[in-house]
Amino acid sequence: MARHGWNEIAAWRDFRMGERGDLWHRAIIDPTLLAVVGRVKGRRILDVGCGNGYLTRRWAREGAAEAVGVDLSGPNLRFARQREARRPTGARFLRQDSSRLTALADKSFDLVVAHMSLMDIEDAEGTIREVARVLAPSGRFVFSISHPCFDVDVRSSWLIERQPYATAVYRKVTGYRAEKASEVPWKISETEMAYTVSYHRPLPTYVRYLRQAGLAVVRMEEPLPGPEAMRKSPQAPFMVDVPLHLVVEALALPRRPRAAVGGLRSRGSRRSGRTRAPGVPRSGSRGRTRGSGSGRRGSRTGS
Repeated sequence: MARHGWNEIAAWRDFRMGERGDLWHRAIIDPTLLAVVGRVKGRRILDVGCGNGYLTRRWAREGAAEAVGVDLSGPNLRFARQREARRPTGARFLRQDSSRLTALADKSFDLVVAHMSLMDIEDAEGTIREVARVLAPSGRFVFSISHPCFDVDVRSSWLIERQPYATAVYRKVTGYRAEKASEVPWKISETEMAYTVSYHRPLPTYVRYLRQAGLAVVRMEEPLPGPEAMRKSPQAPFMVDVPLHLVVEALALPRRPRAAVGGLRSRGSRRSGRTRAPGVPRSGSRGRTRGSGSGRRGSRTGS
């Protein structure tokens, strides 16, 4: 019988991830993500879709002022809390829907990280709005995802052509523009498979969600496989040419203040201290411009 959903594979995932991540995380994705995140000492960090919390605890050990992991999966959080209880770091773990982070206050984090979780979250748009809400004014949002251009769920694969004196490897992709939910297979053992749901979105969709939330992309990186991956993963040499992951950094944009309405006016001036010359008519808009900055806020966490 196949397993379905993150709850069903929480124990298997915890065993694989441990305290350093599995092979693909520690030897391919994590080094780039951690380089983009940078120093965390004294920072307040939120880990969205934290799974067993190995990164949340790492950042707590590195001196984060606050390290909080959120996940929707109760079993994932149980393993995260068990590990924290065995070797306390100060990290906290909360069960939260990432599109409704009701336990977290506005502007309460300097850094929000979503590591390989956004593509497994149905309401990514709502999640990014919530990220923007809890970010401090100068905060950063760093996330990693399966590369939307080259890792399109089950609609992408490696194409290997063996020739007499060389082997050519290509990435075959179809359906890039079509947003779609798909079941992703996980090989639990030689005889057992598990399936979780993933949501493919093209790059412009992610950028639109960020822009609408008042966030701007300032950096993008495509992780390269490290030495351990090159030794142990048959796919790693292929990823030297074609990346399967993407790391993005976005900053919270400063909000432009709205024009004051009904504010105090000095005697002799009806606006901002300026006087109108005699005989000069008011403009049709009464000389005022309206502020346009009103970022949207609002509203899941996978693992």
